[in-house]
Amino acid sequence: MSAVVGARMLDGVRQWLAESGTEPTPARVAEALRAQGKVLGDAEVLGAAAQLRSELVGAGPLEPLLADESVTDVLVSAPDRVWVDRGGGLELTGVTFRDAAAVRRLAQRLAAVAGRRLDDARPWADARLPDGTRLHAVLPPVAVGSTCLSLRVVRPRAFTLAELIAAGTVPPGGDRVLRALLDARLSFLISGGTGSGKTTLLSALLGLVGPKERIVLAEDSAELRPDHPHVVRLEARPANQEGVGLVGLDDLVRQALRMRPDRLVVGEVRGPEVTHLLAALNTGHEGGCGTVHANAAADVPARLEALGTAAGLDRTALHSQLAAALSVVIHLVRDRAGRRRIAEVRVLERAASGLVVTVPALRWGERAFFRESGWPRLNSLLGGGAWGDAG
Repeated sequence: MSAVVGARMLDGVRQWLAESGTEPTPARVAEALRAQGKVLGDAEVLGAAAQLRSELVGAGPLEPLLADESVTDVLVSAPDRVWVDRGGGLELTGVTFRDAAAVRRLAQRLAAVAGRRLDDARPWADARLPDGTRLHAVLPPVAVGSTCLSLRVVRPRAFTLAELIAAGTVPPGGDRVLRALLDARLSFLISGGTGSGKTTLLSALLGLVGPKERIVLAEDSAELRPDHPHVVRLEARPANQEGVGLVGLDDLVRQALRMRPDRLVVGEVRGPEVTHLLAALNTGHEGGCGTVHANAAADVPARLEALGTAAGLDRTALHSQLAAALSVVIHLVRDRAGRRRIAEVRVLERAASGLVVTVPALRWGERAFFRESGWPRLNSLLGGGAWGDAG
């Protein structure tokens, strides 16, 4: 808090502006300060105006963190516990809120900006802010002690593969395999846990798709930002307060198939849309891709089986579709140092039982991918190129 404009005076100015129904412009802030008997210089008034604007229409104390291009996540668990992730794990910052009520006010205002209700009757919200930032908030008493606020920043520019190699996400030479994967129009999923970099990698890969191809994205929350000239974006919509107007990912996938996609992309496969996606990939829509939450690449078939079963597709039918629809799984992990990296690349094969399993083809190495038992199969799918140290 500014030494010039203290907490009490800030509340007074905020109340004056609210009662007068005016924007916190420098002139109006100066008028509000004068109304409280405070006379400040131009620089001080401008500073107070910026502070108030941040409090009233921005992200308050979190603004500098969100403006930092290295920050991917901002997490508030208490007024004096604000954490950020800059790609190397969570770090406690020196940013603080005045009290728990200030955290609650910010969460409610951000939810309102996103068109979501957040109050005692609806104590949580999951939404996307106008700039693309993903918002999640939970109010007390569900969140014990203080409102919990999570902000995931979506940067307007996608990373390039070269940048991901420099960051250690892709091993040296691994880009050749990934480029060949796209050129061969293989269908693939990127798996991993929360915050492992699935969306970042998928955005980078989609930027390598040929400029004449049409990419149609279906996402629960619009986070993919591929650097590509022909991208159509579809975003799911929750039901309104009356319980109507829901548009789910399964709806989006059905609509996307009617939009002549060269590449159908599902941001995250998490529900009944898995049945429509597998059906599409089995009917001529090559090169489709998406992400899925999984602890290991070996768990992906079971994860898809669970989603398909919940959507009414029996186990045998799902594995039959999966065997024909999906070729590769790229699994990302986050190591103990917080670094995101491709742990392995696996191919899908049908076992003697009839169920689909994943077979390791490439494994992470500091200098290059190491080849595993599934490499001949992957190499064949990629066209049998000469990969040198990259595979």
